[in-house]
Amino acid sequence: MADAILKVEALTKYFPSKKGILSSRKEKVHAVDHISFDIKKGETLGLVGESGCGKSTTGMAILRLIEPTAGEVWFEDKLVTALDKKSLRSLRKEIQIVFQDPYSSLNGRMTAGDIVGEALFIHKTAKGREKRERVAYLFETVGLPPEHARRYPHEFSGGQRQRIAIARALALNPKLVVADEPVSALDVSIQAQVLTLLEDLQREFKLTYLFISHDLSVVEHISDRVAVMYLGKIVEMAPKRMLYNNPKHPYTEALLSAAPIPDPNIKRNRIILTGDVPSPIHPPTGCRFHTRCPIRVNDCNVIEPRLEEVAPGHQVSCHLKN
Repeated sequence: MADAILKVEALTKYFPSKKGILSSRKEKVHAVDHISFDIKKGETLGLVGESGCGKSTTGMAILRLIEPTAGEVWFEDKLVTALDKKSLRSLRKEIQIVFQDPYSSLNGRMTAGDIVGEALFIHKTAKGREKRERVAYLFETVGLPPEHARRYPHEFSGGQRQRIAIARALALNPKLVVADEPVSALDVSIQAQVLTLLEDLQREFKLTYLFISHDLSVVEHISDRVAVMYLGKIVEMAPKRMLYNNPKHPYTEALLSAAPIPDPNIKRNRIILTGDVPSPIHPPTGCRFHTRCPIRVNDCNVIEPRLEEVAPGHQVSCHLKN
């Protein structure tokens, strides 16, 4: 993708694991396993999948909040995975993250204003009156009264806390924001408000989002393209309308069949997957999904399918759909 702001190539993250307390045998958790994708400027890419599929690990590895095991991450012309500490710190101005839990992600001993303004202090971009004015502007931008900057996190609701987290992420005028399940801990009515805020901010500040979620309806609302993950692999990626209207991978079909429809007169044929999600320590050979796939063939057991384009912009990792 020529105008991509972010390029992820064969990104991999394994976590060490021991078989048991008394065992010396070392094993690996295959959290993210050789995934590749691009995000173009101003776009929102939704990353969706079941809990434990590697979505959040992908976001953290891109920012190097955890170190990737292998692969490359390019942000504009910078190879993020090769930056030293000083260069990586400078890059933080351009890439920020909004975490899932608005309660644990804010320091309860700091005022909301100090939390939002901390990045300005660390990066020495504003101080004194200029810093206070910037913090007040950020509070107004996310829909909070500037005078609330003197309050502490426990004095805010969950939705207000997440607005503070968003303001903190915007403090340094980033180009890319990784939103890691930013509304999953909020009530449904508050979710809608925060999603609308994120969309408004994207238009105002020309932001690019990697939006991570397990909620298909939320991803459908905010994303331009959607990537579906299963057990550390991307199994399908397509423009939003194409994926939701014509899913190709059997896992995507099963996910969409379970999504509720806000109309009692419309019924969807539910696809029930058999078996449990395999262990990421010992992922299945061949296609990761073959142990639960209703249309598997013999090749699925031993040959890993590649993510290939089946229509313009629509990529699928499936032997029967490629």
